[in-house]
Amino acid sequence: MKLKVLNQMVLRFPSLSENERFARLAVSGFISSLDPAVDELSEIKTAVSEAVTNCIVHAYRDTVGEIRMEVRLLEGCRLYISVKDKGCGIADVARAREPLFTTAPDEERAGLGFAIMESFSDKLRVTSRPEHGTTVTMLRTLRTRKPQNGSGS
Repeated sequence: MKLKVLNQMVLRFPSLSENERFARLAVSGFISSLDPAVDELSEIKTAVSEAVTNCIVHAYRDTVGEIRMEVRLLEGCRLYISVKDKGCGIADVARAREPLFTTAPDEERAGLGFAIMESFSDKLRVTSRPEHGTTVTMLRTLRTRKPQNGSGS
């Protein structure tokens, strides 16, 4: 079943650490029309932060590349978020999704990014190819307090 897109945005920004905060703010501002509960908003912002931080820290280690974030508001108070990079990619996605796994053991990294994203999503999909990049897609249904009409008002 294909859901109707009520609104969408696409952002492209460099993998600079200060843009992690920008991504969080952009998503929270964009979904504010749905009037999400405070806990939902916090969880979504945290999941976005984890996805963008993975791009900054792992995909483009020691260099700056482009991060592409797409957010769609779908009928039925559903939220689609995609965070994509064209960085180094992940050779073993299943292993990378294991809690406490990290490719940066010398740094203070907990290895919980994918676990956090998964816990704050109804569905998490991670696709990756070494040397071609990674796409993280999160789907979530919101407990909106405001009816949707698709008119943006």
